[in-house]
Amino acid sequence: MKHASMAFRRPPVRSMAFALTLLAGLPALAGEPRWPPPAPDPAAVQPDLQAPAPTRRRQTTADFRAPAASVCSDTPRMREVPDPQPPARVREIPTLVGKVPHRRELHEMAPPPPPPAPMIAVDAAVRVSEVADARAASSPPAMQRPATPVTAGVVDDNADFGGFQQFLQRHPEAARLGRDVSVRQRLRVVDAQGRPVPDAEVAVSAANGARMWARTDAGGQAWLHLNAFDDRDSASYRVDVRRAGQQARAQLRRGQKDALEVRLPTAAATPRARLDLVFMVDATGSMGDEIDKLRASLRDIVRGIEQLPSRPDVCLGLVTYRDRGDEYFVRSWDLTGNVAAFQQVLDGVRAGGGGDMPEAMNEAFAHAVQALDWRGPATTRLLVSLADAPPHMDYPPPHYDQTMLAALGKGIKVFSVAASGQDTTGEIVQRQIAQYTGGRFIFLTYKVASDPGSGPGRETVHDVADYSVDTLDALVLRLVREELAQLPQG
Repeated sequence: MKHASMAFRRPPVRSMAFALTLLAGLPALAGEPRWPPPAPDPAAVQPDLQAPAPTRRRQTTADFRAPAASVCSDTPRMREVPDPQPPARVREIPTLVGKVPHRRELHEMAPPPPPPAPMIAVDAAVRVSEVADARAASSPPAMQRPATPVTAGVVDDNADFGGFQQFLQRHPEAARLGRDVSVRQRLRVVDAQGRPVPDAEVAVSAANGARMWARTDAGGQAWLHLNAFDDRDSASYRVDVRRAGQQARAQLRRGQKDALEVRLPTAAATPRARLDLVFMVDATGSMGDEIDKLRASLRDIVRGIEQLPSRPDVCLGLVTYRDRGDEYFVRSWDLTGNVAAFQQVLDGVRAGGGGDMPEAMNEAFAHAVQALDWRGPATTRLLVSLADAPPHMDYPPPHYDQTMLAALGKGIKVFSVAASGQDTTGEIVQRQIAQYTGGRFIFLTYKVASDPGSGPGRETVHDVADYSVDTLDALVLRLVREELAQLPQG
């Protein structure tokens, strides 16, 4: 009776507004969606400095700026990130067969060299469409096609999400490394005709102020991991979507079985496909073979991409990294459409330094996501990360688990490639980044799993099952082709 009598009372204005909000099925305190502003100068964006913790954390603000570049550079512009806390100078260690578990030998204390200029332009003049035979004619035969191919396997941890969760459970250290991804919801954005809407901006808001951001992939999809940004298990979330001046809103219920589909009011435009493809490479001594393979196969990868049915407008970028005390810490060459100039840059990359197992992967990942001039709306953004060692989690932030949230917010899908010698910690990190951003985990394979010198094969030391194997360049090309094939056709 008490409940019935309450229904006849006039609620105060504030209570009425609260009731109307609940009737709409939306979080009461979410407010208007907070969209990250476009980046006028991505190089000036500073990554989040909050250290990751084993407990769940609430995210309330975006620590990134939306990608906004309209074109990519005519020439690869180099930036160098100096070591923020340079140690004593150390000797340069020559190329190694595998990672060395001991610490590096220190020379006498010496001041670090002055940091180089923030940008250096590489002179070149050949555009994407002109590169086909010019580079082939000038490259030595050994660089055109290595006698021994590099084989690799691939798994999709989102397609087998249960298997991925079991992998994390088998390795307890995963609990202290990354985010809680146990609660996952699928979002699909479509237009008025039911076609997928790629690169749509998504803002997810909870009543307690927790927020996350994403961009849909080429197939109009994004995976939303609620526990990765909300520490209070909210029952529902408001999902705001926008693309090219159109907006829509929906409610997401925690635990709902079906995917959430959000429909924008009109048909989406289908411009020419634009692809930003960045390679992030561990350039320490043990990576010599992988770097040689990447140099040799890039031409074939790019030529294959240019010949795809969508004829994408391609821009290429590169980030290389080593570790403290090495010749350099992190270097990058910003996105360029000049493939010949980019190949020239890649030809100059050499492996060296290193010596202990972890490397500056966290810092390189943050720089790749936050500082490169990724192009704005209607762009497919892919990052291929090639590493044979885990990141230094003992260094100050940024750490990878915060950067992968920013990557999803900027619509950067990561294909993580584990090279020979990658340990369990590195595998956990690489698979978490790929799974969270909707990418794939790739790993080099050999005739004998534990012996990279045994030659190409189908075996691996990694904790994977039911994987396919191909050459590394063919595999990367296939994944890019599959991604672009999801784009809606005119």
